[in-house]
Amino acid sequence: MSDLQIKSEQAVRIAKLNDEFRRGGQWMVTPSVMMLEDLHGLYKVIKEYEVFTEDNDPYGEHDFGNLSWNGVPIFWKIDYYDSELRGWCDPLSDKCERVMTVYLASEH
Repeated sequence: MSDLQIKSEQAVRIAKLNDEFRRGGQWMVTPSVMMLEDLHGLYKVIKEYEVFTEDNDPYGEHDFGNLSWNGVPIFWKIDYYDSELRGWCDPLSDKCERVMTVYLASEH
């Protein structure tokens, strides 16, 4: 099996875990996002997000998304931390803690 095939299979596994997390995990949102209208609607759109492209998902891991909510550009990003939330962790590790942050594109 080639390195590219292995990386591709890993990306598929990571994407599945990220999709599951995005649909049921805990999120962090910035104060600016908290002030948006219909926050519940925004959560629903992010949970159902499937607009992954080469531009916003070059590695195929479904760890980033961008959308417009009531005319406001929004980003969301999943990061991978160790169990103590101190440093990076392999996204396929059983000890990986995912953290998703939703923020205004202007806060990037």
